[in-house]
Amino acid sequence: MTLLVNLSFAPSQPTGWLNYSLNLLPELQGIDTNIISPVATTGMKCYPSPSNITTDFGMKGHFRRLLWLQWQLPKLYLQMQSQLLFSPVPEAPLFSNCRYIITIHDLIPLRFKQYFSQAQYFYCRYYIPTVIHHSEHVICNSQATAEDLNQFLGVPEDKITAIPLAYHRENFRCLNLPKQNYFLFLGRHNPHKNPTRVITAFSALPNCQDYELWFVGPTDERYTPILRAYVEELGITQQVKFLDYLPYQDLPTIMNQALALVFPSLWEGFGFPVLEAMACGTPVITSNVSSLPEVAGDAAILINPYNTREITEAMHTIATDLQMSDRLSVAGINRANQFSWENTGKATTELLLSYL
Repeated sequence: MTLLVNLSFAPSQPTGWLNYSLNLLPELQGIDTNIISPVATTGMKCYPSPSNITTDFGMKGHFRRLLWLQWQLPKLYLQMQSQLLFSPVPEAPLFSNCRYIITIHDLIPLRFKQYFSQAQYFYCRYYIPTVIHHSEHVICNSQATAEDLNQFLGVPEDKITAIPLAYHRENFRCLNLPKQNYFLFLGRHNPHKNPTRVITAFSALPNCQDYELWFVGPTDERYTPILRAYVEELGITQQVKFLDYLPYQDLPTIMNQALALVFPSLWEGFGFPVLEAMACGTPVITSNVSSLPEVAGDAAILINPYNTREITEAMHTIATDLQMSDRLSVAGINRANQFSWENTGKATTELLLSYL
């Protein structure tokens, strides 16, 4: 029984899709696995895919990859005598004899069409449903995403399995570092991540000048200048810092020393930052919609992401109520301990083996 894993999308910098793949694969037990990837993966049989088809090359790389998947991957599938293809992203050969299972992380471009390019929208609206139609089964990372698949694309419930993700335990843990007076926003500056309301909520804090708001994540020429201009308009340029992309290994220290992670996203397929912050013992403020309550449970302050007053009140509570902050810290660590890549791998292995 041979499984072929498609990592042809893999970029040079870690992303949610790649972190999921690299943490999951070592946990697949009892399956003879070959990997297609532009870079070697330690300890596994890895075969090279073209380096110019990854997400590093933007839309051009994406288009080249979709063509490569149709014409070249089926040949490799046959050459390696594969019984099943597993793609940790919703991409696969459409018109071939390849049997495959895919993972879908979210359908956010369908829910917030106005925030995404036409290409991204059409990818979700037309390409992904075609891939799903030809697939053996679909894995998703939360019950919220499973419901979106059913609601937006009409995928039958018996064709979907929700398997929660996890976090890197050696990297994200409580370091017992002294707190600093900053709130942390982690992620891209896209509107559905809700950065403008976070800035508005922060500016309304009593004694706002005593705190800082740190944005950690890649800047975006479409959105970051708008956020900077808004910060300047509110007169809080000294309190708000844009730190751009930080190396993965530096995130635990940033998380540990924050007063709280503020993550009031309008929608998430899973929400890695919430889980990682809880594992660090950092209090979390997050949304009461999508997958986020599934991840946070009762170990975070859940707010309406459209209500800036609720976000402000949650930030003020954590900044001034030490007992609440300590309670959330302990509860977050306990909650995070319920998630592990071993469990994710076990559930994924069982599913894959049932189709091999």
